[in-house]
Amino acid sequence: MAMGRPLRVYHNLPQVGVHAAYSLVMEQKNRDEILLVENYAIVALGVREFEALKKDYVKHTDAFGSLGILRVSDGSPGIGEHVLYFLVLVTGCVSAGKIGTSEIYRVTNVVMISMRNLPQDEEKVTEIKKLLCCGAFYFAWSHHDTPIDLTLSTQKAVKFAKTDNRFFWNRMCHIPFIRHGINCQDWLLKVMCGSVEIRTVYVGSRQAKAVVISRLSSERAGTRFQVRGVDDQGHVANFAETEQMIVVGEDISSFLQIRGSVPLFWDQPGINVGSHKIRMSRGPELSTTAFDLHLTTLKQNYGHQAIVNLLGSSLVGSKEGEATLSTAFQTHQKLCEQHLDVPHILFDYHAEVKGGSIKNLSRLHEKVQQCVNKFGFFTKVGPNVSREQYGTVRTNCTDCLDRTNAVQAFLGNQILAYQLQDLQLDDKSNIVSRFEEMFKQMWQNNGNELSKMYAGTGALGGGTSKIIDGARSAARTIQNNLLDQSKQEAIDVLLFGSSFNSDLADRARVLLPSHYINAPRPVLESLVHRYLSYSEPVPLRVGVGTYNINGGKHFRSIVYKDVSLSDWLLDAHKTVKESALIDLSECSTDEKKPIDIYAIGFEEMVDLDAKNIMNASSENAKSWASELTKTLNRDEKFSLITYQQLVGVCLYVFVRPELAPHIQDVAVDCVKTGMGGATGNKGAVAIRLRYHSTSICFVCSHFAAGQGNITDRNNDFNEAVKRIIFPKGRTLMSHDYVFWCGDFNYRINMAREDVKALVANEDWETLLSADQLKIEHGEGNVFQGFIEGPVNFPPTYKYDLFSDDYDTSEKCRVPAWTDRILWRRRQLSRVPPEGWSAGQCHWYGRANLKQSDHRPVLAILDVEALKVNVEKREAIFEDALKDVGPPDGSVLLQFENVVSFDLQNVIDDHFMDELHEELGKVGPIRFTKYINEMIWVAFMNHSHALDAEKVHQISVCGHEITIRLKHPNWRELLEQELELCSSNTIPLCGTKELNMRKESARMLSQLSQLSFEELEDITMTVSNQDPSVETPATVPPARPRPPPPRPAPPPGRPAQPPSRPSAPPARPAPPPERPKPPGRPEAPKSASASPQPPRKPPPPMMPPKQAVEDQDTRMEEPLARPPNFVREISQTPSEKAGFSDIFTVTSPVTADLPISSSTGSIVALTMDPSSGTTTKSSSSTTSLEYPEGYDPVIESGKAWSNGQEQTIPGQDKPTDLPVVRQLPKLPPRQSSSESGKSTPSGSTPGSPFKLAPKKGGAPPPAPPPRVPPTLPGRPPASAGRAPPPIPKR
Repeated sequence: MAMGRPLRVYHNLPQVGVHAAYSLVMEQKNRDEILLVENYAIVALGVREFEALKKDYVKHTDAFGSLGILRVSDGSPGIGEHVLYFLVLVTGCVSAGKIGTSEIYRVTNVVMISMRNLPQDEEKVTEIKKLLCCGAFYFAWSHHDTPIDLTLSTQKAVKFAKTDNRFFWNRMCHIPFIRHGINCQDWLLKVMCGSVEIRTVYVGSRQAKAVVISRLSSERAGTRFQVRGVDDQGHVANFAETEQMIVVGEDISSFLQIRGSVPLFWDQPGINVGSHKIRMSRGPELSTTAFDLHLTTLKQNYGHQAIVNLLGSSLVGSKEGEATLSTAFQTHQKLCEQHLDVPHILFDYHAEVKGGSIKNLSRLHEKVQQCVNKFGFFTKVGPNVSREQYGTVRTNCTDCLDRTNAVQAFLGNQILAYQLQDLQLDDKSNIVSRFEEMFKQMWQNNGNELSKMYAGTGALGGGTSKIIDGARSAARTIQNNLLDQSKQEAIDVLLFGSSFNSDLADRARVLLPSHYINAPRPVLESLVHRYLSYSEPVPLRVGVGTYNINGGKHFRSIVYKDVSLSDWLLDAHKTVKESALIDLSECSTDEKKPIDIYAIGFEEMVDLDAKNIMNASSENAKSWASELTKTLNRDEKFSLITYQQLVGVCLYVFVRPELAPHIQDVAVDCVKTGMGGATGNKGAVAIRLRYHSTSICFVCSHFAAGQGNITDRNNDFNEAVKRIIFPKGRTLMSHDYVFWCGDFNYRINMAREDVKALVANEDWETLLSADQLKIEHGEGNVFQGFIEGPVNFPPTYKYDLFSDDYDTSEKCRVPAWTDRILWRRRQLSRVPPEGWSAGQCHWYGRANLKQSDHRPVLAILDVEALKVNVEKREAIFEDALKDVGPPDGSVLLQFENVVSFDLQNVIDDHFMDELHEELGKVGPIRFTKYINEMIWVAFMNHSHALDAEKVHQISVCGHEITIRLKHPNWRELLEQELELCSSNTIPLCGTKELNMRKESARMLSQLSQLSFEELEDITMTVSNQDPSVETPATVPPARPRPPPPRPAPPPGRPAQPPSRPSAPPARPAPPPERPKPPGRPEAPKSASASPQPPRKPPPPMMPPKQAVEDQDTRMEEPLARPPNFVREISQTPSEKAGFSDIFTVTSPVTADLPISSSTGSIVALTMDPSSGTTTKSSSSTTSLEYPEGYDPVIESGKAWSNGQEQTIPGQDKPTDLPVVRQLPKLPPRQSSSESGKSTPSGSTPGSPFKLAPKKGGAPPPAPPPRVPPTLPGRPPASAGRAPPPIPKR
């Protein structure tokens, strides 16, 4: 039976002269009660009560159902107080198919009715409406009984009937109905986001259903470039479980797979066009906790796990970022002992499956087959479960879209035969092929639907044409870079409601568990205000530094080599007391206490020219990150949390590894203030994080320059405060601590000579009285509420480079304290609690690094962080629930001495005025309403409903009225609401030992062997290293104009080519026997064998054309490399393994590629020392003198064409050489594996280059005894030197 429109909604129209609140009435077919929605409250009415009110209402719309009430913040000041309510109705849907008695529908259109009835409210939910109408939301409906729950897989649905909140996308819209005691099962729909496709297959007289369902998780939902990686709770982006089902009557079989982003902290910042660069947004130690949580959660929810990693492994080119991410993924699992039982299968999809052909996926099947067989699948025949699934395969690529879907379709096809066998549907081959073809199309459609939700377009590849793929790629670029931000906000509002952008919710996220965020507002307020009752202080030492490096790339001064960054960051504050800038004798702080967190800001990281302003390079930032890591790790171990760059402004945050597990909610943002906010030559960058239960924000800024531009600098500060916004609506000043450093450019309002004189006398007080920052701060124009340590050091600007002299240029700038550090602590109450402190400045000073015109400044601050005591918090939460009252704050007033037919005469305006006056003594009233022969009263404060119930009875106009709660079971409703906001996932299966450790150990042995220390280099890799940075040299012996680095020559080979012979070449030995077919080269002799004189290698041979083509094919196909290829690479000298080594290999674009590495090559590349150009020469090492006018190249070509020997005029022709009229047929070209043991004379092993003998140079030494050579090949016409004559046989 098709679904009609069972829901009708009425609304009251405004009447002239009548003040009535806007209200809606929801009427549903075959239901005896009516819902009245008014003043943000919901009440159930009987049919009789509605008939009395119906004359005031008109029909608004008919709908298929309601998704609930969406609560949206209107963005007004005091967020949380101003919330808009929208009733969401489904007005358009199409059927996706039927499973059992349940019909599955896809939502195609929705209507959102504002409870204020204002047209402008619709603009606030336009993006949310687009999201719900995108075709990715589904619901189930049944005419006879309860419909199936789309959030549950088949195996779970057989055992349980509890909705999985991960896939319940509109659960926040159900909360207002739960608070008012409405049964959501009767009135509201549950929608799932993802893909559903159902097809019918006729098997003889039976009807089978082929089903593919993908359920997208709402825990870390978002769009492609907005949401990546993992969050602090272990939830990954684009996580989805996909179920392949076959249903035949009551028999059903299903196979479940999961996909999800790499569970590390990574992102792809900036505008992504073409190549998408991947950045690890946190250091390795910072990802360990989230990585462990993710895999632990997967094991709890799905049983055993096997990881199929499809990321690329190419260390160069556009897939370098994927190899970076893949290596980090492998390293984390190898170092996570509790997850060594999870097989990690590496499969570079793009390298293995070329041209879109999935035939090579059979190689993956060999690796994953054992895991899939052990995990099994689910089958239920009738009421009996005959088979269960005990684990899932977790597949991932970068986006978890195209490649992932192809692999999941392949694995599903492998299991399909077993499913058909269990259901006895494999009798006929045509039925099996019908299922295979149908599921192939359904999996392709499944990939398209998931791709539309995450990337905005259908999937790439999958059998579509290149034109379609190109169009989709272009559409993705526009969608992901320009439109996804608004779509991401719509997803967040749908999932979080009014708590998405709320100051109270922000405080609650810091102090409370995530499922408390949507608790009633009075509960949140009570817990936030009583935070000191369940938290305890934790000391924290923070080091904040700032340094304007003037676009420099040098880490230390060339002149003052003994001064380094450690003198600024590590040793400056450890000076003796008599030289300390602060008297430490009265300071109780432990001098040996290490700094817990470093925040180091740089200005002018790059030259502020037009090129860098438009597209700043990140190479300097990576170099400084690497150098800072080395410097800070001198005494203590520090891990880089993250860094952020805006043209020349760059901020780094480091933390000690033991504190890393307590760092969460890391986010970055930046604001441009140059040229009115258009350019980033001036601006601010910010990094925020949460340590335990304290939110901290670090800011580094570079304000407008100029002695008199004070107003511009003030505006830069205000713009940064206003425009720095972090995810979920967090503002800069909403953090508990803000540490602000940078080159603020505030100057001193004095003459240059006066300033220099006061500096010489160390009269800091007089100088500070003219300091612009002190003046503006004192007047409240900037840095309101911020504190600065005592300034007892000379001005930091402006110096001559590598000098202690202030500016001696033509401008002669006035010295000033432009580089400053300030901080503030947020005061949550007007009266600070006892013992409250904003923090103490342990040290504030500068260091004398002279490679810039500024001097670096460092401040060491001791502050207090808060750590929550979970047990105390739970106790206080339970106590707060006792006093919070019913969530709707409603009571019912019932008359004791009036019959129902007299109530209309009793309740008039005078009666209502007295009632409001009497109940106003209890608390402010939100509204009153006459319903069901009683008076419904709702208080503004929920707890006042409890106070009114204690009054129990009041007298109004001589009538006795009894007061009782509208929902006496309000505690149960509150528990139901909190449960809806928490994770309630039921395990897929019970525990079963599958003995996966052996298989996992075999797979893990193939993974990355890096440590966390080596892994951390991944965020500081410099692809184009600065020439000033010293690197280990791996170059060949010195040459006049050396080519790119080559391996060193083997021992025993002469360092120079053989000397020039004093006479013509000696008569060669008799012709060799017929050459044997090419075979495997003999193993080299032992080094202990007696030394043999070096032998000249045989001349190169011309390979047949087919051999050359075959070799070219092998070079293009990486899967067909010869066995010796890997061995040759592994023998190349290399440094110690590490990420910085992996990603600084010589680029193949700039390296000279050999024409051939075999001894059969006809030519060898030669670098001309005089010109630096590469030429071609003969592979023979014998050099001859040629008479003037004789062109050996032309003569050689003639001799080759005529089949005659080449003679040189003026030289005696050997008389003992046999005359050969016809050139012999050359043997085939040797393979590279055979030629790897022999190299042409004058070249190093593995190198095609050979030094040509200089014309007119000293004659080379006599050649060593010759080995019977093979016949030489024909020299090229472009050879620069003539080859020796071809001897006759």
